[in-house]
Amino acid sequence: MNITKDIFYVGVNDHQVDLFEGQYVVPNGMAYNSYVILDEKTAVMDTVDQRFGEEWLGNVSAALAGRKPDYLVVQHMEPDHSANVSRFLSVYPEAVVVASAKAFTMMKQFFGTDYADRRIVATEGSTLTLGKHTLTFVTAPMVHWPEVIVTYDACDKVLFSADGFGKFGALDAQEDWACEARRYYIGIVGKYGAQVQALLKKAAKLDIATICPLHGPVLTENLGYYLNLYDIWSSYRAESEGIVIAYCSIYGHTKEAVELLAKTLTEKGCTKVTVTDLARDDMAEAVEDAFRYNKLVLASPTYNTDVFPFMKSFIHHLTERNYQNRTVAFMENGTWAPNAAKVMASMLEKSKNLTYAGTTVRILSALNEDSRTQIQALAEELVK
Repeated sequence: MNITKDIFYVGVNDHQVDLFEGQYVVPNGMAYNSYVILDEKTAVMDTVDQRFGEEWLGNVSAALAGRKPDYLVVQHMEPDHSANVSRFLSVYPEAVVVASAKAFTMMKQFFGTDYADRRIVATEGSTLTLGKHTLTFVTAPMVHWPEVIVTYDACDKVLFSADGFGKFGALDAQEDWACEARRYYIGIVGKYGAQVQALLKKAAKLDIATICPLHGPVLTENLGYYLNLYDIWSSYRAESEGIVIAYCSIYGHTKEAVELLAKTLTEKGCTKVTVTDLARDDMAEAVEDAFRYNKLVLASPTYNTDVFPFMKSFIHHLTERNYQNRTVAFMENGTWAPNAAKVMASMLEKSKNLTYAGTTVRILSALNEDSRTQIQALAEELVK
């Protein structure tokens, strides 16, 4: 597939994977992207997952059309992109590998060698001239590993963005970009918003016509849309108005209260209410929604004087990714010593810029007149 006259796509689709990184459900698979640049000298941009080495090498060979690769540029050492570095350099013994200093340290760990006799260390602003194409390397530490670089080709105005602007899903899957890109970003990169913001500021100085990520489709149109979403996500701002109710329920009473709250919110004019059962629904989707919308209700029974395990895991996922700038409300249930709201609040105490609802719904075993009144009061607060 031609990206430009001189840049070719040589990546692969993976429909074998069920859990990406061992935890994210990917019903439409994954794409591991790699690119070839043909000029007076040739460069291959990254490799692919180990299981697809043979297919990828065939794609590379076809794109090279009988030529030898001069350079292998390694932007990111996560194994879904670097697993075939050693194999490639064995097949093409004259190729030079280009990467950051930290990447070469990781190569030593993964492959037993740091290729000291055939390497170029890329640093901030360093360049590699292929002919009319000059590659400029931009360091992107902790987006989302410390060794990451991204690469800009001024000739064709292409940004090779490593894991930035990636998404779940193979390239032959027809699906909305934002949905799976959001889940990918928040789950995998979300902790590193400050570092993404720093990279976006560097990217703003470049004239970019095409973004070539390591996952997901090549982006060529309406780039402002994608850049704006990345700015929102990485600055931890809410993308949309809406209320997420995340709950756990043991015998159904907390669920009943949550359903009453959702119904009441809708009746009061809230157009977007999302309810998620943390024990049954996809956790990554729940985390995505919590970051997407501006208000969050956490509802849990008290469990061993604590909160239900799925709620504890959910809040940990939020705080690990620097959850902030939202309105949060609590609902708790307990028969003899309700304590869930206190525990949930304590888990969020280090989160920045959270506004807490004045009403906390307390259910004593099952809904009664008092707790129903509290739900009405909370709904009124949330729709303001």
